[in-house]
Amino acid sequence: QVQLVESGGGLVQRGGSLRLSCAASGRTFSTYAMGWFRQAPGKEREFVAAINWSGSITYYGDSVKGRFTISKDNGKNTAYLQMNSLKPDDTAVYYCVRDVDTTTVRTAPREWGQGTQVTVSS
Repeated sequence: QVQLVESGGGLVQRGGSLRLSCAASGRTFSTYAMGWFRQAPGKEREFVAAINWSGSITYYGDSVKGRFTISKDNGKNTAYLQMNSLKPDDTAVYYCVRDVDTTTVRTAPREWGQGTQVTVSS
């Protein structure tokens, strides 16, 4: 059974940092692309970042470019999202996603985690 489990969310002040982790099981982690989406209350789900199977290619949503970094450790079956210079607008539930390539991850990923709450106070 495929499983994605996020961790690392919490409450942080404006300008602070958090690192989210996504532990994956159930498939050969190294062959899949990974990504992150987020959803704030009353807003549509938003693409945040994606990374290809090897970790050599990354994509970011416009609102997080230059502040967030996605990475993956195939040896640990884990993907990460390092979030710096956080703003109150970054407050949302963050979801880890996985699929066969970065195009699918960015547009219509089929595997989702349960989400982790990130709250940025002003």
